[in-house]
Amino acid sequence: MECVVQGIIETQHVEALEVLLQGLSGVPKERVRVHELCLKSGPNLGVVPSEVRLLCDLAQATPSWTIRHVGGAMRGAGAEQISVLVRTVVESKASKNVLHYFYTLGYKLDHEILKIGFAFRFHRGAQITVTVTSANKMPRLHATDEAMPVTPGIQLVEITAPAADDNYNDVVSAVTAFCEFLAPLLHLSKPGHSTGIVATAGAAAASLMSSGGGKTL
Repeated sequence: MECVVQGIIETQHVEALEVLLQGLSGVPKERVRVHELCLKSGPNLGVVPSEVRLLCDLAQATPSWTIRHVGGAMRGAGAEQISVLVRTVVESKASKNVLHYFYTLGYKLDHEILKIGFAFRFHRGAQITVTVTSANKMPRLHATDEAMPVTPGIQLVEITAPAADDNYNDVVSAVTAFCEFLAPLLHLSKPGHSTGIVATAGAAAASLMSSGGGKTL
């Protein structure tokens, strides 16, 4: 399982967010360049459609592939009362032949994007990953070198943390608490429930950049 929240931030404020995250985490950022392919099952695989994502990490010297399947979100009264989405996720490393393998099974490519940005991975009550990326589309199939931003002025911020049946409440609390530090710059909520740009982002970004913000908090 994983706990996840998302938000958007104007590209002009991303540098300030990076300064803040550096200070909060105390770890160096990691470069993100991920080619994400979304595959959907064909009719030969049953009447219930399934979706799988193949992630190719292009930031590494030797690109590596990961299969990722996102399951259903936790439901019930308890799930409605928390601001973090808790969902099942299955990931597995794969060889470079994985795309051909899924095509052979009967899956079809639905869409592909290139995510470019950075990430911070650290422990703060839970193992938290903050990813800041722009989504880029390809003019031709798999032409990652020609990718262009889908929304040039906006970037996606995603916070995730692994969880289990016996500790997800603690992880939710840790993620919620961390989100409070970022509140002056962006709203973070369950995926699909974006509340837009924060009115205080400009002033908060200017304050962070003027103070340097590089100290670990």
